[in-house]
Amino acid sequence: MALRRTRDVQVAATRASILDAAERLFAELGVAAVSSRQISEAAGQGNNAAVGYHFGSKTDLVRAVIRRHALPMEDVRRALFEQHRDSVELRDFVTCVVCPYTEHLGTLDAPTWYARFAAQVIADPGLRQLAAEELRDAPMLAAVSEALQRCLPALPDEVCREREDMAHTLIVHFCAQRERAGTPDWTATATSLVDAVEGLFQAQRTLRHGG
Repeated sequence: MALRRTRDVQVAATRASILDAAERLFAELGVAAVSSRQISEAAGQGNNAAVGYHFGSKTDLVRAVIRRHALPMEDVRRALFEQHRDSVELRDFVTCVVCPYTEHLGTLDAPTWYARFAAQVIADPGLRQLAAEELRDAPMLAAVSEALQRCLPALPDEVCREREDMAHTLIVHFCAQRERAGTPDWTATATSLVDAVEGLFQAQRTLRHGG
C-alpha cells in the first residue's frame, strides 16, 4: 500500500511537471510550434514519450491544461453567481464574467503563463472549439450567460451571444498583455475590464439590413 501511494505521488508530480512545461512552451511559442518531445525535455523527463504515456496526444495535453484552470475558475464563478443571483444589475453579472479569470490568475505562482496560453487558444479556431467543448459542462457559465441576457432584454439573443464572445476575447487578450508585461495587478486589471465589458454590453446596437 505504501509503495502504491509513493507511485501515485510520483505520477502526480510527473504529470504536474509536464503540464507546467507545456503551458509555458505553448504560451511562449504557440501550440503548433511545440512538440511533445520538447515538452518532455522541458519537464525534465528522460523518456521522450512521457507526454504520450501520461496524456495521450498533444491535443489531449492541451485539453488537460485547459481543464486544469477551468475547474478553479468555475468555483470562483459559482461563488460570485451565488452572491449576485438575485441582482438586476448588469455590472454584477459582468463581474461574474471577468473576475473568475483575474482572481484565478492572482492565485498562481509568478511568473504566470496561463493568460498567454489562453490567448493562443482563443486565436486558433480549432483550439477555440476544443476549449468550448471542454467548457460545455460548466454550469455556471451557462447561468451567467442567462443572467446577462435577463439584464439586457432589448438586446436580441444572438447579439448578446456575439457580445459575450467579444467580451471573452477582450478579457483573454488584455490579461495576456498584462501578464506579458510582468507583475500584473490583477485587482486593478479586473476593475478596468469590468468597466470596459459593461460598456460593451450597453453599447447602442446599429440595425443592419432592416433587422
